[in-house]
Amino acid sequence: MKSHTFIIFTSIGIYCATFQTSAWSVNNFLMTGPKAYLTYSTSVAVGAHSGIEECKHQFTWERWNCPESALQLSTHNRLRSATRETSFVHAISSAGVMYTLTRNCSMGDFDNCGCDDSRNGRVGGRGWVWGGCSDNVEFGERISKLFVDALETGQDARALMNLHNNEAGRLSVKATMKRTCKCHGVSGSCSIQTCWLQLAEFREIGNYLKIKYDQAQKLEMDKKRMRAGNSADSRGATAETFSMVLATELVFLEDSPDYCVRNASLGLHGTEGRECLQSGKNLSQWERRSCRRLCTECGLKVEEKRTEIVTSCNCKFHWCCVVRCQQCKQVVTKHYCSRRDGSSPSTPRRRNRGHKR
Repeated sequence: MKSHTFIIFTSIGIYCATFQTSAWSVNNFLMTGPKAYLTYSTSVAVGAHSGIEECKHQFTWERWNCPESALQLSTHNRLRSATRETSFVHAISSAGVMYTLTRNCSMGDFDNCGCDDSRNGRVGGRGWVWGGCSDNVEFGERISKLFVDALETGQDARALMNLHNNEAGRLSVKATMKRTCKCHGVSGSCSIQTCWLQLAEFREIGNYLKIKYDQAQKLEMDKKRMRAGNSADSRGATAETFSMVLATELVFLEDSPDYCVRNASLGLHGTEGRECLQSGKNLSQWERRSCRRLCTECGLKVEEKRTEIVTSCNCKFHWCCVVRCQQCKQVVTKHYCSRRDGSSPSTPRRRNRGHKR
């Protein structure tokens, strides 16, 4: 593996375990890696961080909630997992890196790139032409691919799965871009419009990939041909399987474990002790069902806990220049999953169906 491939995520600090564990440091990279990449390392770190934060948001009320242990993408015996959840982590992280590189490029943070004006002046459609400052996704895609895909040096099914999902993440950034237009004409008649492409909010990309996660395809490999090891026939069988899936779709190879129960060897904590939602304003149906999903269906009971919190309230400004507040007490009710009396958390009343997280 080339030395510069290690810096990508070891520079992220807490998120270094997201992709690989390595003893390499930033100093190693400064001494041996291509110095041209140093320009982008901060953006790559920020992008990967935003991807993981989005993963945690999307799975907040799921049985699998994007825990730190899952971000290693490898088990303790170094056999990387290839589950549906792994596919999402790769896709959202890859998208985060591309998104941040693209945004920083358009903002002028890099000397060697800026807006994408390659189509400016061309007619885009009836009543509008390309112009303005389109976000340079081609640049973001190219540089992010150099960083993220460099981590996969093998040719086995797991490596190809990760590369496929990395690409699906990058394509999600393009798929969610929005056309923004400005009107021109006498007295605001808007007889002609100038339009450009902008990145969507990253939350929209997360929502897009969450749908792809729900629709992810499990690939069944030709085991007879796969037994040939690293032969040309084995590699051909693997590549042939992946070629039948659209590049925009997420893929996985293994069924997910039971996320209801604790599994120390896989770094899974189970759902015991997790908070869930039963009431509140503006809750979605999925959030309202979180107690059933996390507790009841995992053989746990819902326990209600009341906590008194103290906050500053009725603040007033006094001349000059002091703000004085009262201390208000409020009782907050929260719900948690707890073990039923005399029961084991490893024997849920109702097992996972499908790919419930």
